[in-house]
Amino acid sequence: MDQIQVFLAISEAGSFTAAARKLNRATSVISYAIANLEAQLGVSLFSRAGASRPRLTEAGRAILSDSRGIALALDGLIAKARGLTQGLEAEVSLVVDVMLPAKRLVPALDEFARKFPSVSLRLRVEALGAVTQMVTDRLAAFGISGPLPVESDLLTRGPAGAVKLIPVAAPNHPLAQGKVSMARARDQIQLVLTDRSALTEGRDFGVLSVKSWRLADLGAKHALLLAGVGWGNMPKPIVSDDIKRGRLVRLDLESESDLSYRFHSLYRSDTPPGPGGYWLMERLSQS
Repeated sequence: MDQIQVFLAISEAGSFTAAARKLNRATSVISYAIANLEAQLGVSLFSRAGASRPRLTEAGRAILSDSRGIALALDGLIAKARGLTQGLEAEVSLVVDVMLPAKRLVPALDEFARKFPSVSLRLRVEALGAVTQMVTDRLAAFGISGPLPVESDLLTRGPAGAVKLIPVAAPNHPLAQGKVSMARARDQIQLVLTDRSALTEGRDFGVLSVKSWRLADLGAKHALLLAGVGWGNMPKPIVSDDIKRGRLVRLDLESESDLSYRFHSLYRSDTPPGPGGYWLMERLSQS
């Protein structure tokens, strides 16, 4: 592992001398570690001849990605072990996607309060990429995020169930009566949840209409739907009571309209949650 760390330091710093300064070691020690690593692997990692700075060989480039993965895995293992030996954390900070139904969130938090009465809780609610951004920036120990095509070696992810999104509008809305063609749906204002972060900027989820209003708050979207301003997709558990009481109508769109909004848990691989946070993350991940 020490040799792999030296290899990564040279790759990042650009030279044996710079890596030695970064690791606070003699340059000769750095050279010796790389020579031993190359001997054990049976390949040359750097091309040193005829260049002022060492360059990765083809084999070195191929091994670099795996070396980073090994280093991250080791950091995660050490951090997890440290968390277990240090005992229960004083506070658990988490961020959840605004689409996560309250019927999943509230019982989990209630059980957490009874199981870990001495642990404080800091909860944030965000939309789309903002959940991942907060975890990446260390503003939350873990998150329950919606579907994101963003991959990172820094993050450990796991499945956390899904919620069905259904198209709804107020009873007096032009689309509320009978079968709705896609052409009619596109011609009406669609209320769309947008992102506060740059991770999913410019990406849309379930947008059909050419007329759309972008909202950063699900509560505002819900209020506008109830007021008859536009139509939109909403988590079924959030609007089921509105539909039952006649405040909203489920639209009968011409095409397949139901969307599955999948959740996943995520945390930084180098700083996994402590015992209380890990328990809560697992509890929230149960579908």
